[in-house]
This record gives sequence, structure tokens and C-alpha cells, in this order.
Amino acid sequence: MSHITQPARLLAAERPQPARMPALIILAYAVAVYLLFLAVLGYAAGFFADFGVPKGIDQGPRAAGPAAVAIDLLLLLLFAVQHTVMARPWFKRRWTRIVPSPAERATFVLAASLLLALLFWLWRPIGGTVWSLHGLGAGALWAVYAAGWAVAISSTFLISHSDLFGVRQAWRHARRVRYSPPPFTERGLYRRIRHPLMAGFVVIFWSAPTMTAGHLLFAATATGYILAGIAFEEHDLIRSLGDTYAAYRARVPALIPGSRHGVIRLDLSEARKTTGSSRHGK
Repeated sequence: MSHITQPARLLAAERPQPARMPALIILAYAVAVYLLFLAVLGYAAGFFADFGVPKGIDQGPRAAGPAAVAIDLLLLLLFAVQHTVMARPWFKRRWTRIVPSPAERATFVLAASLLLALLFWLWRPIGGTVWSLHGLGAGALWAVYAAGWAVAISSTFLISHSDLFGVRQAWRHARRVRYSPPPFTERGLYRRIRHPLMAGFVVIFWSAPTMTAGHLLFAATATGYILAGIAFEEHDLIRSLGDTYAAYRARVPALIPGSRHGVIRLDLSEARKTTGSSRHGK
């Protein structure tokens, strides 16, 4: 999500170290994963637009309505579980007993990329049109769609693009430089909203000149997951950054610039009830 690398502060001193893997292998692995991610991300842009890819969100083999809904929700659930569980500090502590710490983030990105590719491959279109715009209306929504991608991608460079996708960790390891997470920042879009990356994706999901029932299912479910994921992430960020993030959270809205209290107002006690021992993310 946004300040996704910050919970690494919780792990730096307590990660057990597995058997060493040559640093250049880890770096090559991280770069290969990043290139795979770029390919999946590029496909995603065409998938949601139903343009320029072999199979878009409203294209491909169809199934009966209930079966299609079940398949699509299962695919979204798989991604949500991976993205949520693998981002938790308790999981990272156990996972880095198997995977070298410099490769942990790249492995997260690999798993997310493969599950997104699976979703694109197996997604079943669902018929029915919720709205359909043409002419200037369609053009305006395409402009908003492009703006959503611009917001999402540009926000990854405001903290550390390479750290978010696991390359910086491997690069510093290859240079034998001790890893430290990027510092907390409020520059750029982070002065206006706490989660510009997620805000960009919400815009992407809903900016469809033709909104089908299947696209609506994706947009509504993914938006709901984003709202829940922000609550998980902010629970971890407050534990990691303390009063610094608590003050930032009180001052800056989550997703909508100018909204007084933001969008996410989940009490941390409720988050604990929901997650038990929970921790952007991501």
C-alpha cells in the first residue's frame, strides 16, 4: 500500500538468518521478479480497460452466473489472503527462517504477481450492463482511468520504488550495505492523502465507460479489500512509528483529499478483535 516498508523496523533486530545464499543470486532473483511484476502490471492496465490484451475483464470463456461469481470471488480471496498474510510481521518473522531476508520482499512481489496472473487467466466475465457511456462521457472516464494509473505509479516513487518491489533490499545486500527501511515521509501526494497508491487503484477499478456486472463485482470487492487492508496496515504503522504516524493519521485523510476525517476510521481495538494478533502492508 503506501508506507509499506515501515513495519520492517519491527523485524530488523529479530529476524533469524537462514543459510546464506550468494548475494548475486538474490539480486538476480529480485530483478527477475521485478521484471515479471512490470509485465503483469502492464497486462493489468489492458485487462481493466478491455483493450490490447488477449483477455480482458469482460472477455474470455463464460460460466453460469453463480459459478462465475464463485470463481471470481475465490480468485479475489486468494489474492487478498496472500497480500494480507505475507505482509504481517508475525508471518515475516517465520518466513525469513526459510527465505533470506534480502529476498523476502521480492518473494512477496512474486507471489502477488503470480496470483494476479492467475486471476487474469481464470477470471470469468459476468453479463449485464450497469452503465455504458459514449462520446465525451466515455472520454472523460478514460482520462480519469489514466489519471488513476498516474497517481498509483507515481506514488511508488515518493518513498522508494525499488524498496517497495524488493530490489533495493537485494541491491544493498549485494553491496554488503546494512538494510534500513526508507524513512517516513509526507512529501508529494502523501501531504494530501495517506494512501495515494490505493487511491489510484480505486480510481482505476471504477473508471469504466462500460461497467458490467463482472467489472462491478471486481471493483466493489477490491475496494472493500483495500479499505480492510488499510486498517491492517495502519495498525502496524502505529505500532512501528508510534505518535508520528498517529498524528499524521489524525491530520491527513486516507483516500479522499480534503475529507476531514478521511475514509478509514476503524478503531484499533476493533482491528485487534478482527485479526487477533494482526500487524500497508502492500
